[in-house]
Amino acid sequence: MRPTLPQFRGRLHDPRTAVAIGRWLGAAIVVCFLTGLISHVLQHPPGWMTGLLPTRPVWGYRLTQGLHVASGLAAIVLVMAKLWTVYPRLFEWPPFRSLAHLVERLTIALLVAATVFELFTGLINILQWYPWPFSFTQAHFAVGWIVAGSLLLHLAVKAPLIRAHWRKKTSDVDAADRRALLAGVGAAVGVVTLTTAGQSFTPLRAFTLLAPRSPDLATQGVPVNRTAAAARVSHASADGWALEVTGPRPYRITLAELNALPQRRVRLPIACVEGWSVNAWWSGVPIGDLLERAGAPPGSALRVTSLEAWGYYRVMEMPAQYAADPQTLLALRLNDEVLSLDHGYPARIIAPNRPGVLQTKWVSRLEVR
Repeated sequence: MRPTLPQFRGRLHDPRTAVAIGRWLGAAIVVCFLTGLISHVLQHPPGWMTGLLPTRPVWGYRLTQGLHVASGLAAIVLVMAKLWTVYPRLFEWPPFRSLAHLVERLTIALLVAATVFELFTGLINILQWYPWPFSFTQAHFAVGWIVAGSLLLHLAVKAPLIRAHWRKKTSDVDAADRRALLAGVGAAVGVVTLTTAGQSFTPLRAFTLLAPRSPDLATQGVPVNRTAAAARVSHASADGWALEVTGPRPYRITLAELNALPQRRVRLPIACVEGWSVNAWWSGVPIGDLLERAGAPPGSALRVTSLEAWGYYRVMEMPAQYAADPQTLLALRLNDEVLSLDHGYPARIIAPNRPGVLQTKWVSRLEVR
């Protein structure tokens, strides 16, 4: 017996509306995917690419990660609008009419499931809430490729329909309703962007009502993602601290001795995967000077180890181009104040165009590679 199906009477559950919203959604997904790929490569570069990572512009990661989070948040609104236009098709009967139709519906199911997973786990990530047992970074990267592949497959399957409705003219009543719907969706995207993008785009900082971070409300002018308590670092472990530097001429150096060395003051942004970023003044000893003192040959890379007891980034690999950059510091001060414990006291790394998770805090060891 054929089940009784719901009746959908709205005129805008149609291909023309789906195509119109789909154009915006496709653009948001492309920007989100490409900027996410940049972020992943900067954090986990393939071996052959390590020496190619750029240190300039110094604000490059700030820009790309800000775009990544902004486009992802916009895509959440657009996905909901797109699903609203097409959801009556979920109740079609029979579920499939041929093998080709079944394959088409399965590809759509894969695209929807992967996109919803990617966007909503990304949203939860920027809130720093991880209610799942798997690694967010690995899962997010893998599913991003599934979204990209299934989107390309969907576009190939639906190409004739998309072409037919790309600029199709409809009745005046339908056109007016569609313009009103698109204006509403566009306004929602605008509100979400306006109230969140300020966490990385300074001119909009006054409007960050929905952003998970307000960079202006932070200790020493910079937000803290991982506190010293979370990393199990205390003043007791920092007291009596000395930096160990390995190389052809290994040495240990105390905080007082570091402070006595020539200092450099640079203005660099720090930007995190959650989308927030802020410019700050950093003062300390250039990493290149410390490596030169250890007899490191030109082109040496660096391994940095933190005092923290545990964490994915307790040990950080720094490619040679960052180690040699004159703006890469073992920072001792932030905005002209001695680093607070939460900001990495007694010493931390700051380098241009690197993700915040690689700006290692509580540095205990520099190992020439």
